[in-house]
Amino acid sequence: MLTSPEALIAILGMALVTFAIKAGGLLLANRLPSDGFAAAWLRHIPGAVLAALVAPALVTGSPAEVIAAAATGLVFITSRNLFAAMAAGVATVYLARLLLAG
Repeated sequence: MLTSPEALIAILGMALVTFAIKAGGLLLANRLPSDGFAAAWLRHIPGAVLAALVAPALVTGSPAEVIAAAATGLVFITSRNLFAAMAAGVATVYLARLLLAG
């Protein structure tokens, strides 16, 4: 399978832009405030983005998404481990979709 030069240039360009964005974030991280209102506001951004991504799936999704959200919340409340909660949510939505579809 041959890849065209245009595709390779596009892939390389996207890689460079991605690297520049990540490097810029690392370089700017030391300049962000570490205390005060702005620092507290910045600490809440990841949770707000996650909620914005999950809420539409809960509102428009099937019962599998609601079951998975409940399982995710339960695992996080009991373990206080975000990775375990996310893994439980992914596994639960997979299994619920599999069981409810068939």
